[in-house]
Amino acid sequence: MAAPRLSLAHLTVLDAHPLELVDAAVAGGFDAIGLRIVPPMRTDAIVPVIGDEDLLRRLERRLAETGIEILDVEAIWLGPDSDVDALEPALAVGQRLGAQNVLVVGNDPDAARVIDNFAALAERAARYRLKLGLEFIPYCRTSTLSQAQAVVKASGQPNAGVLVDALHLIRSGGSVDDLRKVEPAAILYGQICDAHAERPQTPEALRHEARGGRLYPGQGHLPLREILEALPRGLPLGVEAPCPDYGQLPPAERARICGAATRRLLTTVGL
Repeated sequence: MAAPRLSLAHLTVLDAHPLELVDAAVAGGFDAIGLRIVPPMRTDAIVPVIGDEDLLRRLERRLAETGIEILDVEAIWLGPDSDVDALEPALAVGQRLGAQNVLVVGNDPDAARVIDNFAALAERAARYRLKLGLEFIPYCRTSTLSQAQAVVKASGQPNAGVLVDALHLIRSGGSVDDLRKVEPAAILYGQICDAHAERPQTPEALRHEARGGRLYPGQGHLPLREILEALPRGLPLGVEAPCPDYGQLPPAERARICGAATRRLLTTVGL
């Protein structure tokens, strides 16, 4: 059985310039990247891609030269003050670079407004031939697999699905059995990493772990083998694993080690 296509999530090497991210993916043997073009929160700093025509052209050339694809552009957090119309430039850049998906997070206490904004964003994304992957995060408002499924279902959009991150599945109190009950077509793609056995006990500690305290696949205690077996076969996998143990290494070297660890894990599952 063919191995799943692997994508190097930007968070794994968040300090990498977008062009460095492509090169890191090559060094790590990845097939694709997850490119951060929208800051998740206003306080997050990113390399501006939207509106930088020179960088966009260079990215297009680098992607073409290397054969690296873009699994997703990220990360659109839908909050109380989200302006869906203002996100259209991000969708246009995603289409231009050949992205397949847009990573979306629900972080709005108004459940009806999350659904409305998600549906509106999906409608616009469809015009750019993009799909929306809704990621549930335990320290955000849309925090569980069942909540993410409910938002996607209520939106009624054919280009929308759930993104399952192994860390968030377990830290949100979900299980492999929960994952097995999801209709395979409802899952757009997955993300994997590993983590220490002990669950952080506060939202801030969960956030700290997710953003900078993960482990490379196969180096921790998450039930990754079972999760991989429960996910639909052939599903693309992003590897989102910002690991402080390797933080001093250049992005390409981190990607090489991470990619090798991931492939060792996949071999144990027969992928």
